[in-house]
Amino acid sequence: MSMNPSTIEVFHPRAVSHPGRWEIGDLRLKVYGLVADSHAIDGATVSLARSFAQADVLPRVADQGDSNGLGFVIVHPGTLGLSISVHWWIQGSVLCQHIYRKQYSAAEPVDTRKRPVIACVWELALINAEQETWRKTMMTSEPSSSAYMASRAEFELA
Repeated sequence: MSMNPSTIEVFHPRAVSHPGRWEIGDLRLKVYGLVADSHAIDGATVSLARSFAQADVLPRVADQGDSNGLGFVIVHPGTLGLSISVHWWIQGSVLCQHIYRKQYSAAEPVDTRKRPVIACVWELALINAEQETWRKTMMTSEPSSSAYMASRAEFELA
């Protein structure tokens, strides 16, 4: 199998922001913005992300069960499209995820069952920071959900 060089991107750091926290149903979520050059997170994007978390993610959280009630969201207007990934912790050490991904040129979002995307390289930096925070704040003899929620990835570029 040969590599398709036209699908390789040149790495350019992307801005990371911390637009706040959301309480949606029983989930408390830290929100990250991750923005490619010439793109932005506007009100419509935030509204779509909240709606996705409410309508698509909360039923999955309930179906999965064992939720710790904490997690994070990455809202990522990228070069080719918009990704919204909602992550929540279950069973004290397991990270679950559901993704909305839509290319700007497409009429409909990608069916993630047919194309099982985990994350792009920029999102993986935030996911790694969150798992480290989870270990330090929640996987201790004295778990602290307030410490987890107060902690943010300590970088401005991913």
